[in-house]
Amino acid sequence: MKPPSLRPLISPPSVRRRVQCIRSYAIQVPGAPTLQVFNRTTKYLQKERAASSTEESRKVDYLKDEVARRLCERLLEIKRHFPTVLDLGANSCNIARALVAPNPDPDPSKPTSPSLSTKIDHLISADSSPTLLHRDSTLPFNNDTNMQITRTTLSDEESSLTTTFSPNTFDMVISSLSLHWINNLPSLLSQINNVLKPDAPFLAAMFGGDTLYELRTSLQLADQERRGGVSPHVSPLADVRDVGGLLQKAGFKMLTVDVDDIIVDYPSTFALMTDLQAMGESNAVLGREMGAIGRDVLLANEAIYRALHGNEDGTVPGTFRMIYMIGWKEGANQPQPLPRGSGQINMKDILEGGGGGGGGGGGGGGKT
Repeated sequence: MKPPSLRPLISPPSVRRRVQCIRSYAIQVPGAPTLQVFNRTTKYLQKERAASSTEESRKVDYLKDEVARRLCERLLEIKRHFPTVLDLGANSCNIARALVAPNPDPDPSKPTSPSLSTKIDHLISADSSPTLLHRDSTLPFNNDTNMQITRTTLSDEESSLTTTFSPNTFDMVISSLSLHWINNLPSLLSQINNVLKPDAPFLAAMFGGDTLYELRTSLQLADQERRGGVSPHVSPLADVRDVGGLLQKAGFKMLTVDVDDIIVDYPSTFALMTDLQAMGESNAVLGREMGAIGRDVLLANEAIYRALHGNEDGTVPGTFRMIYMIGWKEGANQPQPLPRGSGQINMKDILEGGGGGGGGGGGGGGKT
């Protein structure tokens, strides 16, 4: 007897299916990876909401107006005329207000001096928040006879600069209290360098790393005490030691970076945080805890803040660390450092009080 055949159990060749395995790979997009720290959409909404309350928004402009004034004072040392200037991240045009102010020179020996607007023909104020940008468009400073002011709304200061303006367009770019919300600061600095004309300056002021350290530490302690953990309530900020390297990497020359602390006294921590919200400077960190800070945490923060940092008169200080920077786009007629070894004065003799002397020092000074 023949054994049973297994052939009927096998599918005919015409019915068989070919299974194709496709393996996929994850690849990185070209260019350096960008670390996203801030939610730019949230920041836009915060600025729009703050500017919608016009009078409240104007009351808290004291800090931005003061920083704009101090930044513009640096123009007194630059003996040059600027036909076209870009104010990047203009907020409510605080820079324009500082430029048209009379007697900007703080030197007591010069009680009267012409406004800095005499150095500029056309100022283009650009910001992503149209409500904040046009908030003060009807005020008298817009009618300055020396300088024309044009407002331009950007889709995003971080990414739309080179798509909005052509290369080699501006004789100067200035930015006050806007760069600290930028995710990719190296990229933005490179874009600024691109839109500048050769041998044109870039001036900026931004919040530095120790800004509001009192609020940062007290909130962390209050969170730890009441909730057993820490949530980021104050945004991370750039350190002054990193700014010079970022400017140099973006192609700027003849760098100047300095730091200044502005201390503002508030009646309470609640007044401080209310002003920050009205300024449009609330926390916009990605991954932050949504919603308002709990009442128990706020009360604990008030007590801890006063215990650690309170003033004798009952007020609480808020420290704003400002980083000021100046960089120049490279140009053909720019002063250059002398060759190494060309110095005629020995630094050792100067430090020891010897005066002149032998050559051999490194070439450090620039040509005048």
